[in-house]
Amino acid sequence: MNASGLTAMSKTPAVTRRVRAYFAPVDRVLGIPTIFDPAAAGRFDLDNPPDPWTDLGWIEHFTRKSGSQAGTLMAGAPATVQMQVKDNVSATVSFRFVTWNKLTMALAAGSQHMNLLSPVGGTAAIGSGGKATPAVGLTAGSTAKLLAMSATDSATFAAGQIVAVDGDYSGQIGHVGKPVSAAYVRSADDVANDPDYVRRVTFNLARVAQVTSTGLTLTDALPAGLPDPGMKVQVVVGFVDREGGRFFQEWSALFVMEGEQGERLLFHYPRLQSMEGAQETSVPMVSPLNREMLDACFRALPVSDGNDGEQVLCYRTFLPVSVYQG
Repeated sequence: MNASGLTAMSKTPAVTRRVRAYFAPVDRVLGIPTIFDPAAAGRFDLDNPPDPWTDLGWIEHFTRKSGSQAGTLMAGAPATVQMQVKDNVSATVSFRFVTWNKLTMALAAGSQHMNLLSPVGGTAAIGSGGKATPAVGLTAGSTAKLLAMSATDSATFAAGQIVAVDGDYSGQIGHVGKPVSAAYVRSADDVANDPDYVRRVTFNLARVAQVTSTGLTLTDALPAGLPDPGMKVQVVVGFVDREGGRFFQEWSALFVMEGEQGERLLFHYPRLQSMEGAQETSVPMVSPLNREMLDACFRALPVSDGNDGEQVLCYRTFLPVSVYQG
């Protein structure tokens, strides 16, 4: 066998600097992850990932671990190995997020991640945010970047605020939230029948760019796109996660290593569930400054490959240099 054609495109070592992380939703109700096709999109612009992937920037301490093991089938006297079989299949991945925001905090937490809704005074204190200022309804004409409402309602908002846009909680059981499942409700009593509960956990957030008499213009389009009828708006003053809880975050993930010579390494995990509680690492800078980073650790769950039905936890892709340099 002449293997020169197989080795000609990989005679030099792959040299990379940093790892970039991208995440996309998993439909928890239907069990459908976001699949990344490296043949079609492997060379995407790192600053403009294909929809619906969200760029979470450069990460540090990226570590992949395979727990898969091979067993053996033995026969004969004396017994000798006749073949190998997969005894078990598992994989984990861990890293540190450099930046803090809604999504990085949620991914690094082991449970529900909540929005701190703007509070109304004179009510009982709650660690994840007390009773919220009443939500504002939308009117006809709303789009993914324009939240239409009356002049009276729009006057209660200000440019620069973050808003949550989602429906009321009305007794529904199961996964809730747009555009991804943000929590799982087992009973209405668990969430005190709070009409604001879905907006407390939703990922359908945006920042207000401008306030007019006809509504709110947003800096970016809502992640869930065009608002559904009945969605309402509330101001978010911050984010909170908790140690404990029974909900597992689950997302599709893509990690990219850009080679110095133009090659590219990609690691695609169709289904990752957070497997540890909220942790952070403090890295000293120039005294008295420290850099706070979010520790994240995930367990990979399987999908079935569309080409041959094989069970897959992770796809590792190598894209060689695209221009021949002979």
